Amino acid sequence: MDSTEAEVAAHGEESKDTVPSTSNVSDQGEHGPKSTRASLKRNSGSATNRKAKKRKTTRVKRSSQPSYTVHEGEDMLLVISSSTSQYDGSAWVPKKKGSKKKKLVKGKGKTVQIKKKKPVSAKPKLTNDYNKVAKIAKEEEATSVFVPEKARDNRWGQSLPEEVLINIFQMLVIQDGAVPFLCRFSQLRDFSLCHWNKNVDYAVDVVSQFCPHLRSLTFSYCTGMKAQAFQSLGLHSRSLQSINLQHSEFQVEGGLLEYLVNHGNQIRQILFTRGPKNDRLLTAITGCCPDLEFLEVNKKLDSKDCELPICIQALQIACPKLKTFRMLNVRLLHRTMRNGAELTSGFPLLEELCIATTSYSYMTDKDLLDILFSSTKLRVLDLRGCSRITPAGLATLPCLELECLFWGQYFSSHIGLSTLKKGLHMVTQKWNQTLQQLDIANQLFSEEDLEIAMSNLAQATDADTLRSLNLSGTRITPPALRSVIGQLTALSYLNLSSCRYLPRGVKRVYRGQEDIRQLLDKLE
Repeated sequence: MDSTEAEVAAHGEESKDTVPSTSNVSDQGEHGPKSTRASLKRNSGSATNRKAKKRKTTRVKRSSQPSYTVHEGEDMLLVISSSTSQYDGSAWVPKKKGSKKKKLVKGKGKTVQIKKKKPVSAKPKLTNDYNKVAKIAKEEEATSVFVPEKARDNRWGQSLPEEVLINIFQMLVIQDGAVPFLCRFSQLRDFSLCHWNKNVDYAVDVVSQFCPHLRSLTFSYCTGMKAQAFQSLGLHSRSLQSINLQHSEFQVEGGLLEYLVNHGNQIRQILFTRGPKNDRLLTAITGCCPDLEFLEVNKKLDSKDCELPICIQALQIACPKLKTFRMLNVRLLHRTMRNGAELTSGFPLLEELCIATTSYSYMTDKDLLDILFSSTKLRVLDLRGCSRITPAGLATLPCLELECLFWGQYFSSHIGLSTLKKGLHMVTQKWNQTLQQLDIANQLFSEEDLEIAMSNLAQATDADTLRSLNLSGTRITPPALRSVIGQLTALSYLNLSSCRYLPRGVKRVYRGQEDIRQLLDKLE
């Protein structure tokens, strides 16, 4: 064989070591199918060699991706679950392996599946690499066990097969039985329904029949509660004390009204949203709930009608044990009794009064005193939005141990007026020993009045009393601010936003004692 034929033969050997192409068809006619099978064997061995080396270098253990996304807000962290990661990282989902892929080999128009599970034993160079790859694969199989991401992982029921879940609950029933659950259900005391539009009456009927110890019932954004539900409560729930019907639609006539008339003496708490059909509820409450301790009325956000006629004297006579009285975004219209002015004992046990509003308020000093003239145990007073209340009216209140006073003006049309108020020092002098939270945001007091008021707070015998102070939008000055910050060591919240009489860089919200200490260094 001459040199030319040797070159052709060498070229043919090199071409056989690679994947066959259409150029090898002429060689098959000379050597026949046997040459093709030998070529495929060599190709399979070489491909396995390359794949083993590639798997050795590219196989890396990757940590499972988290099934949630964390978004940082102003005062909270929102944890949002990922809908696409419901089954990610589960041991019950088969993993994709490169050894199961098929390659198309072009030769005589046929596809050939190349198996890469077993390496060719004729080549000793692959032995070490194959052992390493096999060892890594065994380690991964040994460690691929389902482990929940956290103790509160709620996806375990979706990740486990149905057969496993059936076995788990069968074993649980065999071990404990269904009786313990039924016994625990009969001891239910607090029950809540949220966003139910159907079968509300049926749910209330079942719960009232099988839960004789039910004490609290809450309906939030529910519709379709009719007289049948209240009748079932009256027949079975003899221990019911609290009813929350805020933002829910229910039958008033023949429903809740009839229930309060017959069973109002056992009710301690009532919460509902003011509506066009709910005005008669206050009349029923004042005549049928002598032991009422908690009363809260609010209004819908999209409701324009926020006026609520109410007779305070009749409520004081009917509910002398009232401890918490809240009217949120409801404009009170005071009514007088038809029989003339009758002496009442007021609310001697009242501890919290909230008549906050984001609109205009009719509340005056006289109206406030008519409500609180005997409330010596008052701890919380929320008057946000009540622009007609004056410091002199607050100073005449009988409560001597007030802990929280919220008097800020938010969303009020009076913000920005040039008329200054006076007398804040009377408020701080009256309650400087007991105040824990003080909010006078956007109150138009003069600089001198604010300085005297802050000095009264600083003179408290207990420096650890005041913890929260909101001075946003006021005329507070650096000297007045230094006096209160330097003395009150427990102060952990300070709002100085929109304070025009303070230097730049300090008009913001401060949280934590360390942050407030740094502010004191800046003011000095």
